[in-house]
Amino acid sequence: MADSIRMLGMIAGNRRFPLVFAREARAAGIQRLVAVAFEGETDPALGGLVDEMVWLKVGQLQKLIDTFKKWGVREVVMVGQLAPKNLFANLRLDFRMMGLLARLKRRNAETIFGAVGEELARDGLVLAPHAQFLSRIVPGAGVLTQRKPSTEEREDMVFGFNIGKAVAALDIGQTVVVKRGTVLAVEAFEGTDAALLRGGQLGQGDAVAVKLTKEGQDMRFDIPCIGCETIETLKKAGIKALAIEAGRTLLLEKDELLRAADEAGMAVEALDGRGLEAAPEKNFWKKLKALDK
Repeated sequence: MADSIRMLGMIAGNRRFPLVFAREARAAGIQRLVAVAFEGETDPALGGLVDEMVWLKVGQLQKLIDTFKKWGVREVVMVGQLAPKNLFANLRLDFRMMGLLARLKRRNAETIFGAVGEELARDGLVLAPHAQFLSRIVPGAGVLTQRKPSTEEREDMVFGFNIGKAVAALDIGQTVVVKRGTVLAVEAFEGTDAALLRGGQLGQGDAVAVKLTKEGQDMRFDIPCIGCETIETLKKAGIKALAIEAGRTLLLEKDELLRAADEAGMAVEALDGRGLEAAPEKNFWKKLKALDK
């Protein structure tokens, strides 16, 4: 548990999550933070929130492991994204990273980060889940904003949730945009923001966005995050209703995020998937999963 961990290593990606995590980890009782940062990805401001920060290039796996061992770190978390293109670009991969990639039959974020976790374990490092440090900013089920979804928006949230679970089960993406029972956009390699903008353009002001996890998702390194940037993207896309998955979604800068959503007149609701299993769209999910077998 967090109370028993006094030193923690951070593999820090981009955006705000590493900064938010550092603050939350301190509040949870972590006394010493050692971060590995990546050139062109990690926000330099993280340096003011951790005790040690070492800059590496994406793909320098052995140096990453050596850094944590040097500072006596035993438990490590992965926080923040790496740009998808950087997972596949021919950067300065060391021999250990090249060997890892050569062993993978499928190369996506899940398989690569999972394999990195296995490599850490070979050197006695434990890849820990985020949840024990982040309970304050992972909401339970319920409406989070002042405005509640309309009946039509709520129906689209349920529809989108079930469609999104089917899409996520196929490792395509974890965000969908829907309108009146029609799928407008599905997140793929382009990322969440691009999918939201594309779906919002097609929806012309009435679309609903849903972001969730897939069944069996490894929450140690792959947990959906919503931040103030997401709200800005939704505003730009003209989307005024957002559903997230209760208990499995981080709200970065929670207070500011919800304030921005309220000012924009958005409805944000955290849905508990267990309560949506009776939705008519569940048959679609079962059929689509069956096709993948």
